[in-house]
Amino acid sequence: MTVAARALADLALAAAREAAALIRGYAEQGVAVAATKTSDVDVVTLADRASEELIRARLLAARPDDSILGEEGDDVVGTSGVRWIVDPIDGTVNFLYGLQEFSVSIAAEVDGEVVAGVVLDAANDRAYVGFVDADLPGGGSATRDGRLLQVRGPAPVAQRLIATGFSYSAEKRAVQAAATARLLPLVRDIRRHGSCALELCHLAEGSLDGYVEEGVMLWDHAAGGLIARLAGARLEVLPGAGGTDLVVCGPHHGFTELLELIRSVGFTRE
Repeated sequence: MTVAARALADLALAAAREAAALIRGYAEQGVAVAATKTSDVDVVTLADRASEELIRARLLAARPDDSILGEEGDDVVGTSGVRWIVDPIDGTVNFLYGLQEFSVSIAAEVDGEVVAGVVLDAANDRAYVGFVDADLPGGGSATRDGRLLQVRGPAPVAQRLIATGFSYSAEKRAVQAAATARLLPLVRDIRRHGSCALELCHLAEGSLDGYVEEGVMLWDHAAGGLIARLAGARLEVLPGAGGTDLVVCGPHHGFTELLELIRSVGFTRE
């Protein structure tokens, strides 16, 4: 790898911190919907747009030859082999309602492999950072505010706390809700916080035993997924029962059981 993943993570963290401060400023002024996307409940705020514009400007000022894939703006095609994957606010509906679970997510790919990721818990100013480094134990580092992260220890399926989320499509929600209803009696409980990136970080820090959600995009899970993997998790993207990609993540230990459970209750198309 010719580009240092740690340096990419440092740049992402600096951009995410600045974006989070901007977002909090918008929150103090009052949040309003600027537009909708896939449905009337899939919203975009002015803060989403401003955050992404700021992040793009900071990344390209430092690395003008890089590519950028962002949720709210047009793709930028560069020549360096590095591509940034940006979600300016993951958990926009939470942000709109004043719920304190939304984040800035920035990942960096080198030649198609995610090697650095930052998820900044914008409401609480907590920084989850991961980067690949072959010289470190486990092949890299995953931290929250500098503290090393580790997934939760083994537990029987019936004692696992699983997080999920729901599509903005009413038709897909019905499929997801049915699968969730079948899952609920088989596990400790279900959580739904509303930010894929933060759910994956909660799993990385041992606050969850598993995560499953259909319809999330690459910018939702690229950074959080890397952090979770570096903390001892496994993540797979499968065909979902609703017709879009399904993300399943859990600790390496017991992942096969989690995957079998997810399939058995109807989350997958397989």
